[in-house]
Amino acid sequence: MRVVIVGAGQVGSSIAADLHGAHEVVVVDSDPERTEELNYSLDVLAVTGDGTSVSTLEEAGVADADMVIASTDDDETNIVLCSTAKAISDAFTIARVKNTEYLRTWQRSEKAFGIDFMVCTNLLAAESIVRVIGLPAARDVDPFAGGSVQMAEFEVGEDSPVADITVREADRFDELTFAAILRDGNVEIPRGETRIQSGDRVVVIGTPPSVREFGESIAPDETPGTAEEVVIIGGSEIGYHVARLLEERGFKPRLIERDDARARKLAEDLPRTVVMQSDARDMDFLEREHVGDADLLVAAVDSDEKNLLVSLLAKRLGVERTVAVINTTEYVDLFEAVGVDVGINPREVVAEEIIRFTLEGGAENVALIESNKAEVLEIEVDDESTLANRPIEESVAELPESVVIGAITRNDEFITPRGATVVEPGDHVVLFAATEVVDLIAPKL
Repeated sequence: MRVVIVGAGQVGSSIAADLHGAHEVVVVDSDPERTEELNYSLDVLAVTGDGTSVSTLEEAGVADADMVIASTDDDETNIVLCSTAKAISDAFTIARVKNTEYLRTWQRSEKAFGIDFMVCTNLLAAESIVRVIGLPAARDVDPFAGGSVQMAEFEVGEDSPVADITVREADRFDELTFAAILRDGNVEIPRGETRIQSGDRVVVIGTPPSVREFGESIAPDETPGTAEEVVIIGGSEIGYHVARLLEERGFKPRLIERDDARARKLAEDLPRTVVMQSDARDMDFLEREHVGDADLLVAAVDSDEKNLLVSLLAKRLGVERTVAVINTTEYVDLFEAVGVDVGINPREVVAEEIIRFTLEGGAENVALIESNKAEVLEIEVDDESTLANRPIEESVAELPESVVIGAITRNDEFITPRGATVVEPGDHVVLFAATEVVDLIAPKL
């Protein structure tokens, strides 16, 4: 596939890094330093120029492109880019936007602006945060098969009941598959005798109730629900969407916003949220409002450093769990190492949504694991698939060892995959795979 990516910021560069090994990738950016860096660091063609210019797009070979991804930091530029690309090519166009109004317009008419697919950074990030809030000890949660299957990544604490026992002993759930253990930066496919250690991150795939039950077994002291108190710091677009989505789920969050006008607007738009106007770095205010009694705090200010500071202050006051929006990808591991419980990087969330369109054969859904060391894919099985009309134990023998079948849905019915389970054409299969084998197995699925 020939893919043209316009915008070499963190999102564009991340997508280029994921795709350049298996596809012909061209990256366009107006900053010559960025394009020069990409030419040296990745196997891509980097073009310097204005991506909205027809001449620049022609230089990038858009006429022969299969896909154009508009990923600059400006919504209007990305919309114009897609319209221009459609005018001079038959490429599938994807636009990244921050403003949900553009998304709503596109959803009403999916060919609006000449865009084939639109992703909204702020909304996707908020949805990721809310999914994490709903599960104890979860670091990442993604829905598959229309919500009937969940993938979740949990961290095992020192005092966790599953620490220092085998996977066989921990696996007491009928509709759950242990897909992977992330340990010391490595991805390990667990066997029955594999021993779970404190500090491990366990990736499981199953029905939402079974995933929740497993989460409660890992952290029995954490029991999230609508009674749980959530404090949101920052009335950014992400902060607003987190509060709105929590309201829809029956929560009554508190939101702290520094700007008076913004706080008033949020109070009007969020009837079930208590909006307070103050600087969240004011310790006296935080103590007076008993923020330390909250079960969870979401730091959603438009600054990574402020989100880190607010999260650490919250921990000091006694907040059990913190989730921080971290816009700089390289900061995620660092912030989590110094005390943030969960870091959500909006750019990584957007990259997940876009990458699924580039997989050979297509994928219904994709989730990236541990900064793209592994992926969880949902595929619809056809007659040509290696999996079709065969028991799983037979078909997986032709796939790399780092591939695990996590779940199957058939006519909206969940099927727990076992060795003797026969996969049928039309089934939706959710599987885990190390990133280095995804392009190898995609044609077989």
